[in-house]
Amino acid sequence: MQIKRDYSQPFFGDRRRRSGGFRFSLIMLMLLAIFAVLVYTQFGALQLAALDMVGMAPTATPFASVRAEQGAARFAAGDVASAVQLFALAASQQPENLAYLYDYGRLLIEVDTDESLAEAIAISDRMIALAPLDPRGYAVKSKTLVWQGDSAGAIPVGVAGLEADANFAPLYATLARAYTNIGRYQQGLEYGQRAIEIDPMEIDGHRSYAYALIWVGERELAINELEEAVSINPNFTPTYFELALQYSASNLDEYAIATYERILSLEPRNARAHLRLCESYSKVGQDAQAEGYCDDAIRLDSTYAAAYRQLGMVMYRRRNYEGAIDNFQECVDNGSEEIQCFYLRGLSHYYLGQCDEAWLVLTESLPMAEVLPGGEAVLADVREGLRLTTVSCAAYAGRPLPTIQPSPAPLPTPIGG
Repeated sequence: MQIKRDYSQPFFGDRRRRSGGFRFSLIMLMLLAIFAVLVYTQFGALQLAALDMVGMAPTATPFASVRAEQGAARFAAGDVASAVQLFALAASQQPENLAYLYDYGRLLIEVDTDESLAEAIAISDRMIALAPLDPRGYAVKSKTLVWQGDSAGAIPVGVAGLEADANFAPLYATLARAYTNIGRYQQGLEYGQRAIEIDPMEIDGHRSYAYALIWVGERELAINELEEAVSINPNFTPTYFELALQYSASNLDEYAIATYERILSLEPRNARAHLRLCESYSKVGQDAQAEGYCDDAIRLDSTYAAAYRQLGMVMYRRRNYEGAIDNFQECVDNGSEEIQCFYLRGLSHYYLGQCDEAWLVLTESLPMAEVLPGGEAVLADVREGLRLTTVSCAAYAGRPLPTIQPSPAPLPTPIGG
């Protein structure tokens, strides 16, 4: 019997087809199983990848370290508000990281509002609880207490911090201000010098030493320290304000104006800088320039009492008594107790022949002028205004001048003024 074969097919053709099909099916099942496990365990990542392909993926949350680096960069650029927000995010991501909490707390102090200072106290307490032997928590708390007006309370906190680290410059800087504020000027000077010796690049050391120098009448040395602080961080506006104030007090008015202009180059919408320029131009008799800057300050902040006060003073000097009265009234309505908003308003009423208003406001100004440190000239003007009212106004002819009750001795002022 002859067997016919088809030599175009393998000898074991049927068996090989069955074996190959089985292996293929097994591999496919294994791949499907692996894919199912991958989808189950990596669903979030796969979903983000798919969304990213169509441009709908959410923005990834940066690491806390990235936030902190961005915050430090914004602070170096002079943008304190953005720096605060970034360090707040970093601290919220790592609430036990003392480095982030420290920088966040220090920035909150520079914001200098009741809310920011309260938050800085809370942060400092958390830092001290987390690390009682770390000086940074004590540094934040003591400086915040100084900014809140409690220098006596800040001193034991700062001293406790030095027990943790006797070479932590920011604690010496804060204690320099605190001791100066309670009248212990020599200690204020010593602590300010020590802060600079430990860390010459710590701007708070130069600022605090300057503060102590001002109180003992060494204004020129204080200016040198503040200029050094500005050179360390040329984008930090609080130091410029401190420096410009000392220029003005030294009658270096051109320097003061240039410094305030520098602030506006960094922060064009800084209402305080506009006000200071208004005051500076008024001081040198350029009332038109002054009025423009005061108007700008009020446009930026319609509740800025000090800007209304200064604008009222400019108008009073230009004998625009109606405008002066309006601005002085806005000053008072926005919560100010500055003496100019009262006694100059009273004198403006007198010059307009408004006798009742003049008598009422000048009488209200009398006890305020009495307790004003160095306010002898203002008190004399108030009394003269009342006397003139009795002379010029028939309804007040012969009326005795108001008397004032004895008051406590005023607080001391710096030797440098």
